[in-house]
Amino acid sequence: MYIMSRTKIPKPLAFEWDEHNKEKNWVKHQVDYKECEQAFKNKPQAIFEDLIHSRTESRYTLLSFTDNKRYLFISFTIRAQKIRIISARDQDKKERRIYEESKK
Repeated sequence: MYIMSRTKIPKPLAFEWDEHNKEKNWVKHQVDYKECEQAFKNKPQAIFEDLIHSRTESRYTLLSFTDNKRYLFISFTIRAQKIRIISARDQDKKERRIYEESKK
């Protein structure tokens, strides 16, 4: 279940990368870590709390886009004021609709 989040993205924007996740996102979805970072900088964006996967730590979902207008679904957490990407992939049709509706 996803609910719109009031969580603020840490400023200055900083990332903590797990090398395994970095490689996994590329191999599985052809999403480069730089594209993920772009999605956090580009506006508008929609952030949701991921209540189902927030067992040991709070997890969130970002719906946003890259500089090349690639629309991404990114699962992440925040540790020590740094964004830690868990997974990243292209938005599906339902997520794209949710993203578009969130901009209104």
